[in-house]
Amino acid sequence: MSIRFDNRVAIVTGAGNGLGRCHALGLAERGAKVVVNDFGGARDGTGGSSEAADKVVAEIKALGGQAMAAACSVTDEAGVKAMVDAAMNAWGRIDILINNAGILRDKTFTKMDVADFRTVLDVHLMGSVICTKAVWDIMRAQNYGRIVLTSSSSGLYGNFGQANYGAAKMAMVGLMNVLSQEGQKNDLRVNTLAPTAATRMTEELLPPAALALMQPELITPGVLYLVSEDAPNRCILGAGAGAFARAYVYETDGVYIDAPTPEKVAAQFDAISNPAGQEALPGAFAQTTKFVGKAAKAKGVKLG
Repeated sequence: MSIRFDNRVAIVTGAGNGLGRCHALGLAERGAKVVVNDFGGARDGTGGSSEAADKVVAEIKALGGQAMAAACSVTDEAGVKAMVDAAMNAWGRIDILINNAGILRDKTFTKMDVADFRTVLDVHLMGSVICTKAVWDIMRAQNYGRIVLTSSSSGLYGNFGQANYGAAKMAMVGLMNVLSQEGQKNDLRVNTLAPTAATRMTEELLPPAALALMQPELITPGVLYLVSEDAPNRCILGAGAGAFARAYVYETDGVYIDAPTPEKVAAQFDAISNPAGQEALPGAFAQTTKFVGKAAKAKGVKLG
């Protein structure tokens, strides 16, 4: 079955270059009306211009699509509201939000200024929060919405010199976990992308042979699925070089320790870490239920 976005309205942040540009073009090619958001700054977030967003809008219109540019920073609440208002005034709805905008300020933690840590968190985490909050109630009123948050293997697994970026990117998973539950009754589906591609964010980090295999266009098919009508909910999708994988957060079955002490935890740590029986928990209360159940069973207590 063909995935189309006719009569859908999408906002893509950071869409002037790289992955965001590919996402915007991919949506437009399949029928979506697209708001191309890009602050037009450098990789570290400095500067700013509407030129990048305007060029992508021109590309979409040259293909016969409909698009508008928005040059606000995702951290600018007033600018984001104006962007959303412009889309609503022009097209009457917003169906899709792809939070893609981001910056890098890489340094080892010992050399990193707190200001650089905070700025990266502001753009990635708070920028995603601000944009998502701006469309959330619109999507709830429509009983339809598809949102993608952009994570990274640097957040999921760690990468030297990216404490700020990694912390921000892992935060996307926590945000997704909650919003995917809160939006479910109104058919708001929230997923997370963990991409690796040849963009200005990675061009200095990888060898040319690897970059040649990592065209950003190869990521976009996964994103388009995540914002489609039959999208999953609460999925972490890894993507790069035409390969796709799904990441999960697992918890081991665990061990009940009577009258726990640090020494008892140390003695049982191998058993605590045993992956046999591990599972992905559906929500925070599932962990509570599991732990209380183990304690009740050990103590012979009947619950409920």
